[in-house]
Amino acid sequence: MPLPPENRQRSPHTGWTREHWEATADDLLAAVRPYASPGHALIDLPGSRPSWSGRRSDGLEGFARTFLPAALRIAGAGGADPHGLLEGYASGLDAGTRTPTSERDLANGDRESWPLITDRGQAMVEAASIAFALRLTRPWLWDHLDGPVRERVGRWLADALHRTPNDNNWHLFPFSVGGFLAEAGIREKEARAAVRRGLEEIDRFYLGGGWYTDGRPRAFDHYNGWALHLYPVLHAHLSGDGPLLAAYGSRLATHLSGYAHTFGGDGAPVHQGRSLTYRFATTAALWAGALTGHTPLPPGVTRRLASGALRYFLDRGALDANGLLTLGWHGPEPRLVQPYSGPASPYWAGSAFLGLLLPPDHPVWSETELPAPAEIRDTVLALPQPGWLVQSTAHDGLVRLHNHGSDDQPADAVLPDNPHYARLAHSTATGPTHEGVADNHLALLVDGRPTERGRIGFVGAGNDWAASTWRPRAAGQDLPGVTVTSLTVAHGPDEVRVHLVTGAASETPVRHGGWAVAGTEVEAGPAATARADGRLTSELRDLHGFTAAGTTAVPGGTAYGPRALLPFLTGTLPGDTALLACAARLTGAGGLHPLDALDFTVEPGETWRLGIRWPDGTVRRARIAPGTVSVEPES
Repeated sequence: MPLPPENRQRSPHTGWTREHWEATADDLLAAVRPYASPGHALIDLPGSRPSWSGRRSDGLEGFARTFLPAALRIAGAGGADPHGLLEGYASGLDAGTRTPTSERDLANGDRESWPLITDRGQAMVEAASIAFALRLTRPWLWDHLDGPVRERVGRWLADALHRTPNDNNWHLFPFSVGGFLAEAGIREKEARAAVRRGLEEIDRFYLGGGWYTDGRPRAFDHYNGWALHLYPVLHAHLSGDGPLLAAYGSRLATHLSGYAHTFGGDGAPVHQGRSLTYRFATTAALWAGALTGHTPLPPGVTRRLASGALRYFLDRGALDANGLLTLGWHGPEPRLVQPYSGPASPYWAGSAFLGLLLPPDHPVWSETELPAPAEIRDTVLALPQPGWLVQSTAHDGLVRLHNHGSDDQPADAVLPDNPHYARLAHSTATGPTHEGVADNHLALLVDGRPTERGRIGFVGAGNDWAASTWRPRAAGQDLPGVTVTSLTVAHGPDEVRVHLVTGAASETPVRHGGWAVAGTEVEAGPAATARADGRLTSELRDLHGFTAAGTTAVPGGTAYGPRALLPFLTGTLPGDTALLACAARLTGAGGLHPLDALDFTVEPGETWRLGIRWPDGTVRRARIAPGTVSVEPES
């Protein structure tokens, strides 16, 4: 169905209002209905590859992940259900729980039965969405189900209470099921124990400052917002538990004060982490703050960020010709899809419709949109808990995230680099390279092969800087005795990246990649400069230690376009200790000062002294030694 006309008076930045959100939810839900099984228990969406859990699990995922936005849409309308959604989901609850099965595929002709909930099984995840949807629609659905159906659904859900989740955000899935079952009077003691246990487990992951790590020592990504904050706050809100909401809501509010800076002026969230195919689920935490009153953001900013993100993806091909969300970013992009994802996985984005629980006269819908933080002024913001430095520029609305703390490495091993975590920087306008020269990465070349970053040790962060230490890895092993201490300093649109390399053999080749810009048309500029679609420019300039510069094509492009270029610098290490430094810039604006207009000075020693004079006259002085960095206050 066509969307309502834009309302640029109420929403001068996006043109979208509550009516657009309602219409979008209706369209998304209508598009999946043809793929429902006869009893509506499984929604088996088309796709070229199933998840590693199999098609039956994927069909349950289709049911559960569309049930949640349907519930938000109906609850937000006071129970009104003009499209008859509840009838279908009620039928699915009945058909899916008659004979739960361990059968993974649909080849035996059973196209209705739900998979059993098992230890670390995907059905546990989907049970949480079903539980929240049942809580939201209880007066209009659950309370009207026949007794035997309620008994079967309750029994199926209750299996989640005693199953072992993965040791990360998954602790919130038995927690969420427990919240509904306790409210419904089903196995109340066990259900309440699951709620307590889930909160205790995620409290282990809370590092302060509004940030959780997702189980692993330093796994920071969008799961902070769309799971680790969302689930406890929504549960507390639905339970009417004021003290619980105060405790977890205050964490959410603190998180949002920084998180709001990670959305670009075009609405894009930062392209970093896993499950990026969930797209506009990145707005769920924004809505949770507005819903509960635990947000530092004015209502007009919340709606501007959320509507901007929703429009960003819908305007760039997130839906296929049948109106289905694809596995990807803009359009399909298999390289960013994890093995656990199937055709219905993108519908985790349904949590974005949480804002529909707020009535039309709530300020978040009625007040005029306000600019996003990235549109107001140039900002550099340190987020010490994840080890990030967020840099945004108002003239182009770009947000860059300099990464000195998130690696998603397990505690007991070091895995190959994941480009969505291991890079020195991520942004709202670029994606990582998967082949060829690695973007935003310093590599030592060992037998011609680039090293990886491995485990990242956060060193520190200040107003405009962040630093880390790491041990380059080759062939799955640390290079013996080699360490790198890295520092990023940001100012306006510009960055200075410094790397102190110790323990490497003399004459070891090195290569440093810059930002990879992508589009339908790309071109190389002078020295290490790349441009895409006449819109984005990526530059890299030597400041110390590099000897050559160039640009290279990115095989297969990135999530942002089929063709991509990145600038790079090369050189060789002069000895056991070497300092490398470069200036980098990602910009969507023209007429800026030359990148090499900044002045950079180096004084070698046991502790190296660095000086930066930015073109506007601002001076920064820093000291760097192996494993330590200090930066003097700005002058």
